[in-house]
Amino acid sequence: MAAEMSGGDLSRLRQLNALAVIKVLQGRSSLTLTEVAKRTGLSRASTEDVVRELLQKGWVAEAGATAGGVGRPARRYRFRADAGRVLGVDIGGHKIRAVVADLDGDVQHSARVPVTPEMGRLERLAAVDRAVAECLEGAGLTGGDVWASGVGTTGLVDGAGKVMLSEALPEWTGVDLAVHVRRLVPAPVLVENDSKLAALAECWRGVARYAKDMVFLLAGLRTGAGLVIDGKLHKGFGNASGEIGALPVLGWIRAQEHLSDANGEAGDVFAAARNGDKAALAAVRRYVKDLALGASALVLTLDPQMVVVGGGFSRSADVLIEPLRRELDRWCIRTPEVRMSALGDEAVVLGAVRLALDDVEDRVLDGRTPLVSHL
Repeated sequence: MAAEMSGGDLSRLRQLNALAVIKVLQGRSSLTLTEVAKRTGLSRASTEDVVRELLQKGWVAEAGATAGGVGRPARRYRFRADAGRVLGVDIGGHKIRAVVADLDGDVQHSARVPVTPEMGRLERLAAVDRAVAECLEGAGLTGGDVWASGVGTTGLVDGAGKVMLSEALPEWTGVDLAVHVRRLVPAPVLVENDSKLAALAECWRGVARYAKDMVFLLAGLRTGAGLVIDGKLHKGFGNASGEIGALPVLGWIRAQEHLSDANGEAGDVFAAARNGDKAALAAVRRYVKDLALGASALVLTLDPQMVVVGGGFSRSADVLIEPLRRELDRWCIRTPEVRMSALGDEAVVLGAVRLALDDVEDRVLDGRTPLVSHL
């Protein structure tokens, strides 16, 4: 005889069933109970119970009935993406980007504040405040309307929202971003390294949606990495996974300097390489060799399905992809698929949105945070 399920087991099962129903409703106009049951694999009775509970909580609404056929028209249900909002923030060297998104992750409003890499802590935090305030105002919201916030930043981040180490931005080590952003938005604030969030975004809405194991390479004025293993963002024991660039021998710390050795900005060097300039082509080759060394170490360790290159240099895919693939062929037992990011500058802020949505789903579905309708 099977053991009886405990109250905790039943509660967890209800949470999982509710999340399964929400996932099949998200992104669709509406579904009938029969369609929901078929897509989730739940029985008709269980589906009806879950939908009834989600209706009461406000996550689901009726969307009319299906006309035609014999008998009573089937009721249809839709996910209420407009019931709540989340905030995503990308804190970079040259910009602060803030977006407000609905519960489907669709961006409703955004704001961008320019900054400089040399800017100090107080100035950069003030720019974060401006970007968040402008975004909320533009969306017609207050901080209290936001259910959760995700924040992406350069540097090593601990599990509580503090930057443990940052070499790219002055005075940034030790900044408690979770506490700072929570002044403006009282709901939970989750902070993560920008490379990790870009990897999360690529698996959510980018070129790696079908890849369970993926290495994301941040290629730009900094070089970094994010890892996805078995479909989940890999953070590591101390949230320091992917920091392979800390090894000086790999050359990631100064890899981008090869692109300024050709007496031009990186964009100019890529453009010149595209036109066949020998000095520019040599500079790109030196950069790619450094990038590929660390990437090869990650590929040999993880054996990923895909390597995705993002960051500011991803716009120059036409001169980067093939040289990178050739270098990986030299060092790797099996070269994975190599793709350029389709999200570009949006990757980090979209990853921050996904981070916030994951937190909302966890908290609201388990009843720790009640759903408050804004309709």
